Amino acid sequence: MSAVVDTLPRRPIRELPDELVSQIAAGEVVERPASVVRELVDNALDAGATEVTVRLTAGGIRAILVEDDGSGIPAAELPLALRRHATSKIASLVDLENVATMGFRGEALAAIASVAELAIASRTADAPHAQRLEARSGELTPAARAVGTSVEVRELFFATPARRKFLKTEATELAHCIEAVRRHALTRPDVGFTVWHDGKLSQQWRRATPAQRLRDVLDDEFVDASREVAMELGPMRIHGRAGLPEAARSRADQQYVYVNGRFVRDRLIAHGVRSAYEDVLHGARQPSYVLFIDIAPERVDVNVHPTKIEVRFRDAREVHQAVRRAVDGALAISRAGEATPQAVPADAAASGAFMPSPRPWSAPPMQQASLGLQQAAVLFAQEAPPAWAAAAPVSTASPVSASGDWPLGKALAQVAGIYILAENAQGLVVVDMHAAHERIVYERLKASLDDKAIESQPLLIPATFAATAQEIATAEQRADTLRRLGLDVAPLSPAVLAVRARPAALAGGDVVELARSVLAELAQYDASNVIQRAQHEILSTMACHGAVRANRQLTLEEMNALLRDMEATERADQCNHGRPTWRQVTLKELDALFWRGR
Repeated sequence: MSAVVDTLPRRPIRELPDELVSQIAAGEVVERPASVVRELVDNALDAGATEVTVRLTAGGIRAILVEDDGSGIPAAELPLALRRHATSKIASLVDLENVATMGFRGEALAAIASVAELAIASRTADAPHAQRLEARSGELTPAARAVGTSVEVRELFFATPARRKFLKTEATELAHCIEAVRRHALTRPDVGFTVWHDGKLSQQWRRATPAQRLRDVLDDEFVDASREVAMELGPMRIHGRAGLPEAARSRADQQYVYVNGRFVRDRLIAHGVRSAYEDVLHGARQPSYVLFIDIAPERVDVNVHPTKIEVRFRDAREVHQAVRRAVDGALAISRAGEATPQAVPADAAASGAFMPSPRPWSAPPMQQASLGLQQAAVLFAQEAPPAWAAAAPVSTASPVSASGDWPLGKALAQVAGIYILAENAQGLVVVDMHAAHERIVYERLKASLDDKAIESQPLLIPATFAATAQEIATAEQRADTLRRLGLDVAPLSPAVLAVRARPAALAGGDVVELARSVLAELAQYDASNVIQRAQHEILSTMACHGAVRANRQLTLEEMNALLRDMEATERADQCNHGRPTWRQVTLKELDALFWRGR
């Protein structure tokens, strides 16, 4: 038997009808009610609005009304505003390359009108009254409203019932609409935003200063548990706030990045931020941050996606490194090193008597002397002393005069051989001595390593694996970088790579998986960043073994020296694995435990 294959008759090439073209375009621009809200608020801001009101019915599925007090649209231009690729924002390729407005493609209104009932009412300052245009009929009639524009969208996706079935519940769609307005509110504190749902006030953000708007939108808790980010690098300026590691969340739902005032999602920026948090976050926790990146318009391409939520940078690695440095610089400041204002007398502060001591602390040899950093001898090309001596020579720090003179206070006792109890002006400080010393050792090892190569260990039998064309190309182009990381990876055939050496300090683990992950990062990110991360991972392991262990009995002088070193060490609030190193228990909290004042 022979199978008979039915072939479809050839169809001629022809132009698609305008209505079908519009609906295809609408699928790229309008995904859900929140997409409509975002596009209409973009237009309102471009029109110079100072107040924007969004009214929703049934989560925006039944109706969306966006009103603004902007400059308005002349009556003669209203019909043109509904045509595809009709816009007042750009007129040439030069304008597109230097676009500074939120919208510029001229697609939004036409796309919305193709999948919903749309009407526009607008009035300019020199018009005696407003004009209302019905998109479906094209009828233009007089209307009553102040200067500005109102865009009403009814029955979203009524013309495409299949797409309407993909919408979620009214509550879910409402949440997405509010989030769309929230993203605008964060970057435009000079504009007031109001959201109504089914006739009830849902959200309102009044015009305010940037600092106050941040508190209004993301609440006081975020601001109080975050650090200011501020850095200028040539034509680029990065500012905003980065959440403290202990305030990290289980979900990535509080991460906002703006490029020239436009909310974007960019993989490279997200990676740059995450890499700044890599040795202060615990497990899979997600940091919170709001970052504003101001860059010359010609250095960023915003015409990448119809939704304008993606961008492409002319020098993506430069932006990646700048973001990483900016966030890393903000996180480097430890709360353990912050002065306690109410505890430091003015004359003492002026004399510097209460500044953290730069001298490291010491633990007596005892049994700890057996914990040597063998890897450090290889990395530093010199003999490594025992861990307690390499990380902490004997301290001669001046004695602490009062409990409130130091941010972490004066040591009182040791509990269970694990925790140090100290008293400061705010109350009681509890320190995990191993975690704290681990961070101190880690930061010193990082500072000592500089740009030295990681010691490699040859493999008796090379590990081979089938490689992609990109992996082979990366291995050939980045051979020197791989060797600095202690890896010897070279092609064995056109489709096979061989690993002949690996980092000596990482004797365990899957060497093939290690090589693949390093090759993937080298292909995507800056080589110096990959080298630094790999080095830091090795040093973190070394610091963990080199830090003082539990059940070590320390004298009060040694405890105080450790506290002073914490105050002088960057990122001292967390150990290398993201666990907290110390906690503050305030006098108010202690009083509450014993019902004092009741």
